[in-house]
Amino acid sequence: MTTGEVDDTQAPWPPVGAGRHRRTVDAGTPPTGFLHEPEPTSDTERLFDDDRGGIGYVMNLTRMWAHLPAANDGLSDLMRQASEAGGLTFRQRGVLISAAASTLGDPYCALAWGTRLAGEVGDDVAAQVLQGDDAGLSAEERALATWARRVTGDPNGTDSGDVQALRDAGFDDGQIFAVTLFVALRVAFSTVNDALGVRPDRALRASAPAPVRAAVSYGRPSADDER
Repeated sequence: MTTGEVDDTQAPWPPVGAGRHRRTVDAGTPPTGFLHEPEPTSDTERLFDDDRGGIGYVMNLTRMWAHLPAANDGLSDLMRQASEAGGLTFRQRGVLISAAASTLGDPYCALAWGTRLAGEVGDDVAAQVLQGDDAGLSAEERALATWARRVTGDPNGTDSGDVQALRDAGFDDGQIFAVTLFVALRVAFSTVNDALGVRPDRALRASAPAPVRAAVSYGRPSADDER
């Protein structure tokens, strides 16, 4: 996509998954990534207990973010503020995160939020969003997905027409700022996880609907899917 006029009928740049290949894992690399697990503290145990109470196990990404629990808390709070300011529903967050994660090539958030989105829109539609096809979404949701991909894939390539498309979908300027901030924060979260080699949890991949698993063919393999 160039910095000139944008044809909204064209696929978002870069195409979902373009240049994003499934990576092999070095022998001995744990699912939690390239960092050793931090020494236990009251804050690390709090994070782990939150996972155990919420999903029944400690996620690999939580073990990594336990190196700086205050940053985990602060980033989570910023995401919450942005979501609330944008008036985003759970379903809309699912659309934004699935579109952004798949554009970035992040398998962890794509599996997690693709599964959550599937609970809202159905397995096949969620898988399509992860593959860059938004035909099964509402017009408002399609505008969100398109914006998430543009912000993630080429933030310098956006123009006023992209923003106007969000206005036309019913979002005011304050909401547009909040939505953009939300996507950018999710990209930052995914970037840290991916750069430090954190692999999707076996249980996370196993719990994802089959169409979602099939759509997430990029990034680092999950713990039971080394190749």
